[in-house]
Amino acid sequence: MQSLRGMDIRPTSDRLRETLFNVLTAGNANALEGTTFLDLFAGTGAVGIEALSRGAKEVFFVENSKPAAEMIRKNLQSLGVTEGFKIVPFDLPHAFWRMERQKVAADVVFIDPPYRLQDIYKDTLRALADSSVIWAMSVVIAEHEKKFDPGSEFGPLRRFRLLVQGSAALSFYRLKTAADLRV
Repeated sequence: MQSLRGMDIRPTSDRLRETLFNVLTAGNANALEGTTFLDLFAGTGAVGIEALSRGAKEVFFVENSKPAAEMIRKNLQSLGVTEGFKIVPFDLPHAFWRMERQKVAADVVFIDPPYRLQDIYKDTLRALADSSVIWAMSVVIAEHEKKFDPGSEFGPLRRFRLLVQGSAALSFYRLKTAADLRV
C-alpha cells in the first residue's frame, strides 16, 4: 500500500485497523458482507480497502486532497479492485450533500482526520447526526489521539464505546433510538 510523503496523512496502524475490524465483525467473519462503508478523510484508503476485502458491498472513499484521491485509486488498482467503490473527491459538506441526493445509507462510517484538526471531529460528527447518510443501525467510528476526546454526544448521535490502544483511540457512536428516550 502506497502513501504520500509530507502530507497530513497518517495511515491507521495495522494493529489498530485489525482491532477495528475485529470489533466490527465480533466473531462473525461475514458481518460486513453486503454493507455500505464510508471512509471519511480516507488518506491512503487502507481502512476502506480492508472493508472491501471483508465483504463490504460498497465503499465510499471521501478524500478532498487530489494527490491522496489519486493514491487511493492507485492502491485499489495495484490490488486488482475494480468495482464496489466510489472515490468522492469533495470536502465533507459537499460530499454528504451528494451522498444524500444519491440516497446513500451507510452501515459503517469511519472518520480519521489529521489529529491536529480537532474541530473537524465535532463538525463531522454533528453533520453526520443531521444527515440522512446514517440510519438507526449505522455505526460511526472516529479514530483519534488517546489524549483527545472528540465528544460523547452530537444531537441524536451518542458514543457507546471507547477503545484505547497505545496512543490512539476509537470512539464508537450510534443514533439513539426511541427506546433510549424512554427512561
